[in-house]
Amino acid sequence: MATLAERHNVRIRGEGNSVVVFAHGFGCDQLVWKDVAPAFEGDHRVLLFDLAGLGRADPELYDRQRHSTLDGYALDLIALLDSMGLSQVHLVAHSVSTMIAALAAIRRPDLFASIVMIGPSACYLNDDGYRGGFEREMLDQLIDLLEANFVDWARVFAPIVIGNPDRPKFTDDFVETLCRADPQFATPFARVTFFSDCREDMPKVGVPVTILQCQEDPVAPEPAIAFVHETIPGSRLVRLEATGHCPHITHPEETAETVRRALTDVAPAAGT
Repeated sequence: MATLAERHNVRIRGEGNSVVVFAHGFGCDQLVWKDVAPAFEGDHRVLLFDLAGLGRADPELYDRQRHSTLDGYALDLIALLDSMGLSQVHLVAHSVSTMIAALAAIRRPDLFASIVMIGPSACYLNDDGYRGGFEREMLDQLIDLLEANFVDWARVFAPIVIGNPDRPKFTDDFVETLCRADPQFATPFARVTFFSDCREDMPKVGVPVTILQCQEDPVAPEPAIAFVHETIPGSRLVRLEATGHCPHITHPEETAETVRRALTDVAPAAGT
């Protein structure tokens, strides 16, 4: 019988006492970290995995009821770390995985030495007195397009997420990444991602958090990131030179350097 690590397509590389876990965002897989993760292998153990329903994760991991909320993915992360006997890991999370990380840390703070959140948003929908970046109608249209034609949706969504219109190769590559996703899993995960509201959970996060904010991020605009920063106790905000929503893809060197500084700013901890 396959282990939980095998079912999540876990890959571990590197050396060191501390463990750095990289968690990818919506529609992606662990390959999006290919230009960032190797920078940590010289002095950390680096753990890459695929979320349920994405990448090369076992399709049977996905449960429509369990994964109808972000809590299901948070429970997956907790179960994965427990199954591998890991604790006090440093978690680097992007986009929706930042909220998965937050929910997991609320339940099990002992598992996390620190969290680095790249482009976090606690709620993508605009609300009274809150700017998440999207109106309901726009998100409904994106979901409708996803359901009608997955490839067309990828071609619309990729340039929104990547930005950097002067560097079209990144958008083209991200379209290919999105098209690797299985629509039967990606469609419900899109609904969970874009219609979740974790704003009330942010004050409950009790582990050290560093937030990385890109310029001109259309998915996690400045007010949304400011909300996360202001409501997570003791969180630190670092503004990147990178633009768009995926600095680990478009600006990997700056991302790796900034993550490394964030890790050195917290007390060293060993993954056991």
